[in-house]
Amino acid sequence: MLVTVENGRATRVAGDPEHPFTQGFLCAKVNRYVERTYHADRLTQPLRRVGAKGRGAFEPISWDDALDEIAARLTEIARSAHGPQAILPYSYAGTMGLVQGASMDRRFFHLLGASKLDRTICSMAGTVGMRMTVGANIGADAEGIPDSDLVLLWGTNTLTSNPHLWPFVLEAKRKGAPIIAIDPLRTRTAQQCDEWIPIRPGTDAAFALGLMHVLFADELVDQDYMERYTLGEAELRARAAEYPPERVAGITGIAASTVVDVARRYGRARAAFIRVNYGLQRHAGGGMAVRTIACLPAITGHWRRAGGGVQLSTSANFTFDRATVERPDLSPPVRTINMIRLGEALTRPDAGVGGPPVRALVVYNSNPAAVAPDRTMVLTGLARSDLFTVVLEHFQTDTADWADIVLPATTQLEHWDLHLSYGHHYVALNQPAIPPVGDAKPNSEIFRLLGARMGLDHAVMRDDDQTLIRQALEGGGRNLNGVTFEALLERGWMRLAVPRPYLPFAHGGFLTPSGRCEFVSERLADMGLDPLPTYTPPYESPERAPELAQRFPLTLISSPAHQFLNSTFVNVDVLRRAAREPELVIHPADAAPRDIVPGSRVLVHNDRGEFLAIARVEDGVREGTVWAPSIWWGKFAADGRNANHTTSQRETDLGHGPVFYDNLVEVTPAD
Repeated sequence: MLVTVENGRATRVAGDPEHPFTQGFLCAKVNRYVERTYHADRLTQPLRRVGAKGRGAFEPISWDDALDEIAARLTEIARSAHGPQAILPYSYAGTMGLVQGASMDRRFFHLLGASKLDRTICSMAGTVGMRMTVGANIGADAEGIPDSDLVLLWGTNTLTSNPHLWPFVLEAKRKGAPIIAIDPLRTRTAQQCDEWIPIRPGTDAAFALGLMHVLFADELVDQDYMERYTLGEAELRARAAEYPPERVAGITGIAASTVVDVARRYGRARAAFIRVNYGLQRHAGGGMAVRTIACLPAITGHWRRAGGGVQLSTSANFTFDRATVERPDLSPPVRTINMIRLGEALTRPDAGVGGPPVRALVVYNSNPAAVAPDRTMVLTGLARSDLFTVVLEHFQTDTADWADIVLPATTQLEHWDLHLSYGHHYVALNQPAIPPVGDAKPNSEIFRLLGARMGLDHAVMRDDDQTLIRQALEGGGRNLNGVTFEALLERGWMRLAVPRPYLPFAHGGFLTPSGRCEFVSERLADMGLDPLPTYTPPYESPERAPELAQRFPLTLISSPAHQFLNSTFVNVDVLRRAAREPELVIHPADAAPRDIVPGSRVLVHNDRGEFLAIARVEDGVREGTVWAPSIWWGKFAADGRNANHTTSQRETDLGHGPVFYDNLVEVTPAD
């Protein structure tokens, strides 16, 4: 991102035309970053709550007073009978850089002895699925897509969530590659593809096993590749035999002939590229779904050639020295709380999180009052009078409304940072383009100041941001050879030291214990799980909960609206106006028997909660599925609610991830 600055003020942001992957453009959201930075509601000074929790009533205070009060309260809690584990940090990717996202904050909480947070809310199910199959969350290089002769966009709305991939897809299409979208929703992306396969939510593993059945039955396989570089071919053949196309059709809602057709085209392709994304892992069997799909290119040998393979993420190729930056060795043995179970942690510590009650919550880079599942329980916890809550933020979000102290944080334009990617192989240095707006401070500096106030007199708390960046790079692995702070200062971004074309598994070299693509995983067996790829029905489905499915027959998907990045950008006026208001897309066949007409207000509900939305009656969702583009702040919704009033705190099969789309609801007209 290039920033134009005039008289100390940012006036424009634009993509870097020299960047080989992003190629000079930004997404619809980040295009508005100047407007967001100078928004009239930007937090520019510390605030102290003066009204009841949740009302959002605050008074300005000085940084000294804010830091003194936070330090005093955290010290009191740490020295109480509950101990420092009663303090819980809560953060994710609101600021995605290494320095402002995971450096001084980790050092601070480790030295304090606070509880740890298992940061699972986005990608862990699929990440573990990839680890159990290919050894790490790495995959095919998207820059090779122009050499693909078939592209499967599986559970990914590329034009919304990964737009820089699209030019590479279009180049493959120009050369004759069919582009197929596999998705319960006919997204912006699916509308631009050659085919849309409207799969039933949560059944992706069954579809992948159906493809394998045909590949093995028709011998559309690379036998040499499997013999050299895979483990468990015989067992996988037996498992795939259990999923003939007719059975798969009954599970997925996809015609048996389509299963056969896609499998044959995939098997006959030289270099098929599968892009999977995080939506398809957000159900009970989500980790196994990603694992099952990840086996496909090893069956056909597509890893051998540029444009072939599967990509969930490239993140594991960025071998930054996180241990030196975060210093986990400084932490005593403490409990870990899963972030998706925040509601339980704040209201029912006996329900599984164990240890002392959470008495202090420090939130940064996240908006859990909007994004965490089971929102009713989360808000109940945030309302506790004995909970001391600190929020580092750019705006007065839903979460900030419940805080005792709010601290103004800097944006990307105002601080140093170091960025990896999970879609390409370029490291980026984030240099401050403008001074902090008002009295905002970087997250890293806030935790340095808090550490000093609390007497955490350790040398690691005195490293500045540039030192942290150097530590991350200098201690990194071979992929960072030549990627130095000085080189990044000069260029802004650099490609990792990986070959071009990057073919991670062309000759095996999988990062699993066996060194092979593990169709059979002893590690999964040791975890008490099926060692082979398998299909696990959603928790909330006719297969596993028939009575529930009778009461709530519709599956709700609540993926982000095109204008929002989860809950970020919701308060940018032009983007929110473009998103209109909370909406629900419902198929005509589901709308008619419920007397739902376009533009009417509907109530979406289940036993966990409810929210209101405006109905859009369209055939762009498969029957039995409804879509509520999200994630709205409650304060911008007419009823103060959003889709997470209906989602649960249950966990995926692998990685303890969330099951946002494993969510049965009913929809009725609202009076």
